[in-house]
Amino acid sequence: MSVSIQQGTREDWQRLKQEIIEAASSLGIDKVGFTTAQPFTELKDILLQHRDKGYESGFEEPDIEKRVRPELSLEEPQSILAIAIAYPSKLPSPPRSEPGAYRGMISRTSWGMDYHHVLRDRLAKLEAFIMERVDGARMQSMVDTGALVDRAVAERAGIGWSGKNCAVITPEWGSWVYLGEIITNIPFPSDTSIMDECGDCTICIDACPTGALVGPGQLNSSRCISFITQTKGYVEDEFKLKIGNRLYGCDTCQVVCPKNKGKNWTHQPELQPNPEKVKPLLIPLLTMGNKEFKETYGQSASSWRGKKPIQRNAIIALGNFKDKTAVPVLAELLRTDPRPEIRATAAWALGRIGGDEADQAVRSVLDAGREQEPAVIEELEKARAALHLMEQAASTTYIKEKDV
Repeated sequence: MSVSIQQGTREDWQRLKQEIIEAASSLGIDKVGFTTAQPFTELKDILLQHRDKGYESGFEEPDIEKRVRPELSLEEPQSILAIAIAYPSKLPSPPRSEPGAYRGMISRTSWGMDYHHVLRDRLAKLEAFIMERVDGARMQSMVDTGALVDRAVAERAGIGWSGKNCAVITPEWGSWVYLGEIITNIPFPSDTSIMDECGDCTICIDACPTGALVGPGQLNSSRCISFITQTKGYVEDEFKLKIGNRLYGCDTCQVVCPKNKGKNWTHQPELQPNPEKVKPLLIPLLTMGNKEFKETYGQSASSWRGKKPIQRNAIIALGNFKDKTAVPVLAELLRTDPRPEIRATAAWALGRIGGDEADQAVRSVLDAGREQEPAVIEELEKARAALHLMEQAASTTYIKEKDV
């Protein structure tokens, strides 16, 4: 039996709210919360300060008014439903990374099927559930590519509190949750916010590899490894070293969080990882074509920027591992790859790895004089200098040992 949006009473909406809560798990939703559709007034000042300080990633909705005013996304909204879906944090039987077969790592947010598709599926099911029960219901669903700030909606709807690592932390699932919301003209009764339980803990801030967490709940996106691994351009040397073997994303601030200790969720089948895909061998990634990349990672959230960032990050990882078995393929990329970012990163990696073969690869490209890209030439010169220093150090060590 359905109720009209015009004739529904507070009791009707409270009853429907309870039905939604009870049906959530059957719809594949782990938690649902309700809040008003009032503007996020306090958030606006935070977002403006964030922009003024240059902390934005550029992936956000550029219109701050749309981010804080639900009525710009749905006319005359009355409330917002927030949902959370839990995802796994532990890799079953992870393959080993070892000399000659080093591996990279894709962050947990990109394990399994692209969470945007999973969330949209769950939101569509929730919309259908509501439409069956309410005549005249209007709804606008959003995932993290929508206008509203998911974390702000979830926090106000009682899904969890906003942690110092900028993640929403739920009492039940920790911060291993994806978030989405539905703006609607149904006046659902609101839930209350959850009290912040971070207290004096600063473990996530202290553990951030690049100091991107500049304060509690304050992230400088330009220094965040998760953001840097998704960019398509050149990566500064400082960040190359910090990236380690990360191919996409970074989980450090969530892994170290005490509220996530022992939490791992395996009940959402679409989100379960394939160990070989999320911890892949690095060298094969470097020669992966577009078709193979799409077949392997096309269903993952990590594919949205294409293969270049992941291949560049794989080169960085090989440089950090100082994997000499990678020198032939890196030398080939340096000579022939049409993408300057890949050539420049290959030059850097060869300079990190060292050895006669790496030195010959760098010198041959420089001596040929065919490289015209200034950024690549700069990396080649830096690599040659680094290789020269390694050679000097090795020579000095040999002389000392011989003298002894």
